Amino acid sequence: MNAPEPMLTRAARWLTFCSAASILFSIAISQIFLGAALVALAASRGKPRMPRIQWLLALFILGTLIAWFCSGDPLTHGWPQVRKCYVFAEWLVIFSCLRDAGTLRRLFASWAGIGAATALVGFAQFAGKVREAHEIGANFYQYYTVQRITGFASHWNTYSSEEMFALIMTAAFLFFAPLGKRRWPWIACAALTAAAVVLSDTRGVWIASAVAAVYLVFFWRRWLCALVPVALVAAYLAAPAPLKERANSIVHPTGVDSNEFRLIVWRAGVAMVEKHPWLGLGPDGPKFHMEEYVPPEVWRSRPAGFYQHVHNVYLQWAADRGLPTALVMLILLIRIPIDFWRGLRALPPGRSLRRFLLHGAAAVVLAVMVEGFVEYNLGDSEVLAMFLVATGCGYLALEGDLADA
Repeated sequence: MNAPEPMLTRAARWLTFCSAASILFSIAISQIFLGAALVALAASRGKPRMPRIQWLLALFILGTLIAWFCSGDPLTHGWPQVRKCYVFAEWLVIFSCLRDAGTLRRLFASWAGIGAATALVGFAQFAGKVREAHEIGANFYQYYTVQRITGFASHWNTYSSEEMFALIMTAAFLFFAPLGKRRWPWIACAALTAAAVVLSDTRGVWIASAVAAVYLVFFWRRWLCALVPVALVAAYLAAPAPLKERANSIVHPTGVDSNEFRLIVWRAGVAMVEKHPWLGLGPDGPKFHMEEYVPPEVWRSRPAGFYQHVHNVYLQWAADRGLPTALVMLILLIRIPIDFWRGLRALPPGRSLRRFLLHGAAAVVLAVMVEGFVEYNLGDSEVLAMFLVATGCGYLALEGDLADA
């Protein structure tokens, strides 16, 4: 007869679960649960565990701290990014506390359900935007592009990334996990979150979601990849005019689109790296020095946009922490899917929880890396936390003591 599970161990597991699930509607609540899970883990005297690439994470955090300390003004600049290192503790509690298959299934079922509920909130917000634009006689595309749906998040980029992660893991579950007779709730949740991603109007997330979808379909039913171009053309032709215009803006921007301002901040980011290659300007440094790296005539006539970071996660890391620290994180991002692909090759054929976790987490990493070319996505606590949950669970799938289901 098995000994009963200690109460503190059980508490650490469910506090971790709550932290990982609540990210979709409140990062504050998620981080409160994260702190409580850390306390419960320590009090239970459980063995702290981290994924095998913990040394790369340690180097990244060390590089961040050194860049912050050497920035010249650490007391007033950069502290928010240093404080954000706390979010990386999500890896610790996920890897230490969620060691059974049933809990992992429930976690991603909660992502699917909360993602669908958040999508419904977004639909209501979208209907409100349509009504508001109609009431004031505004062009809907121009009106909506600058104030899009946000769900429970504070910004549309955060909302669209959260919905993208929920969609990726839900689709991976449908493709690779044992389903039984309960597939329709998952299909419904996937349909709702996919619609929310489309209505978010966030082009980087659209492209990243498409890349993740092609990856998942390729490993599920490879022959279906031949239909992807047909599906994209059909979706474009069937899309309402505002969505077509937004898609066209990727290559033919209009006055309210952000292509031109991104070129300005990218050039500024390159100039920052050229001047400060080793330690950068310090965490969040571009936020305080952007104007110094943009030609005065360009700055005076700059188009509308957000100029407090460089809208490229790789360039941002290099600009505010230096090339060595940026290289460490790039190696980490490349190493994660390589580890997962190696684990997938060792699995027996057929559906399994491990196959779902490894393919889903690999697709999440690919989506993050693709979107990272046009957005500082991992600088957002919600996006970073969901990324850590997905990849932490992927590394759990590589562990021999994880019971399959």
